[in-house]
Amino acid sequence: MYDLSGKVALVTGAGGRQGIGRAIAVRLAREGAAVAVNDRVHTSAADRSGWGGLTAVVDEIETLNRQAMCVIADITDASQVDDMVHQVVDRFGHLDIIVNNAGSQPGRDRVPVVELEEDAWDLVQRVNVRGTFLCSRAAARAMIRQNRGGKIIMISSTKGRQGAALHAAYAASKFAVIGFAQSLALELAPYGINVNSICPGMVNTERLRQIAQALSSEVESSDDAHARMISERAGRVPLRRIGESDDIANVAAFLASSESDYLTGVAIPVCGGTHFD
Repeated sequence: MYDLSGKVALVTGAGGRQGIGRAIAVRLAREGAAVAVNDRVHTSAADRSGWGGLTAVVDEIETLNRQAMCVIADITDASQVDDMVHQVVDRFGHLDIIVNNAGSQPGRDRVPVVELEEDAWDLVQRVNVRGTFLCSRAAARAMIRQNRGGKIIMISSTKGRQGAALHAAYAASKFAVIGFAQSLALELAPYGINVNSICPGMVNTERLRQIAQALSSEVESSDDAHARMISERAGRVPLRRIGESDDIANVAAFLASSESDYLTGVAIPVCGGTHFD
């Protein structure tokens, strides 16, 4: 366990019921942090399960006797991002940790490059690269002003370390995140701010179902594609299963804690052994 008592964390893209963002937010709260959770909307219109979105995540954190707040903001809009960080600092007094988890939804980008439309490419880069840049810049400015160090954590991907067919736009964006994190780590080291990346492999989240839907065909339903993807990938993972959101949250908690104070600029694969440094 890690002691994050007195720390304030901001986790973007945290509204999904099975998502990595929610798992990280709750884990950081369990470790003692006050947590602000962000998404574009309180609840996705695509979620018909009755899940309460950000409000439910805040409620879950508060049941742990931790302070929490939700902030609706589009991470691709600089003014909204700056206002989001301002709201967090105004509520809690400071910001110590940001987890850049929000990412683009898979869809029209999951095609061969020769069929990839420019707007589909641009959307992925705008969310995954521009959004990560804007959030990191706003958080870094706040952390420098505070003069109390900080932790900036990127959620990249194993596809940010090795590309894959039908994932060109996504892989390019996640490679960019790692490069950006390495540069930012060197710039912020004099201020005692650590910048590191987590590179998940396949994780059993809502996003995986969205990927399955994007890659399904007329002869295979999205449910069948989802089950096939899990089965095929688990068979190729040395630890014989795909990841769960808590697997990523465990690493995020470490990177958010003082136990990682001598790590910066690293990209950690969390993938059951499919990728190594």
